[in-house]
Amino acid sequence: MQKAFKMKLYPGMAREYRRRHDWLWPEMVEMIHAHGGRDYSIFLDEETLTLFAVIEIEDEALWAEGADTEINRRWWNYMADIMDTNPDNSPVSVDLPLLFHLD
Repeated sequence: MQKAFKMKLYPGMAREYRRRHDWLWPEMVEMIHAHGGRDYSIFLDEETLTLFAVIEIEDEALWAEGADTEINRRWWNYMADIMDTNPDNSPVSVDLPLLFHLD
C-alpha cells in the first residue's frame, strides 16, 4: 500500500535536507526495510518549503513500530534543527489521502 504525507522545512534548509538524505545512515535504511518500507520518495515544493513523501509499506502497524526504534529517534534528533518538529523531535507530519492512482 502507498502512504503519503507532508512535512515542512525551515527557510534556507533545502540544501542541507538533501545533503543529509544523500548520506542516509545505513542503519536507517535497514530500519525502513525491516518495518516494511520501500520505494520511498520525498519531493520539495520550493515555494512553500513543503516536503511531500510517498512510500510503499507492507502494513500500517508494522510501519508505525519503526517510530519507536532507537535509530529512528536518533534520526529525528538529527533532523530537528532544519524542519518543523513535535516536542519529541518527530517531524510534524500530515497524512495525505489518496484521491487518484493510475497503474
